[in-house]
Amino acid sequence: MWNTEAAAVAAAHSVDPDRWRAAFGDVVDRIAPLFARYEPLRHAAGLMLGMLSGLDRKNCWTIAEHRGQPTPHGLQHLLARAVWDADAVRDALRTSVVEHFADPGAVLVIDETGDLKKGAHSVGAGAPVHRHRGSGGERAGRRVRDLRRPPRPLIS
Repeated sequence: MWNTEAAAVAAAHSVDPDRWRAAFGDVVDRIAPLFARYEPLRHAAGLMLGMLSGLDRKNCWTIAEHRGQPTPHGLQHLLARAVWDADAVRDALRTSVVEHFADPGAVLVIDETGDLKKGAHSVGAGAPVHRHRGSGGERAGRRVRDLRRPPRPLIS
């Protein structure tokens, strides 16, 4: 049986922790010039580690607790008020991922899957929805998600 827990266990046994820490340090070094101060950079690194962690729920509180911080104020400051260029950080991270994992034969697949929203208590049910015709011809309100899948080699 395949599940994310089995995948995480398999991945944990194949990752050299020292090599991973060095690679993560290289990523932090790459984005460091994009921050005006050291503190937001430190919080950004902690946020990335939190997002990569095995936490069930990932928000400022849970990530701060995971990092041993008493409050999420540092992470909240990073996201709301700190001076940094989010687009430049995104581009630097993308460049790093492409440099290390790119496959010349890869294809990016964009899948716009609609989730049928039923009832008044569904997440986002009060917001406008796109109208799509279902596979059976019915017309229903669906929330459209943009699922980005990792690039995979072309199959010939």
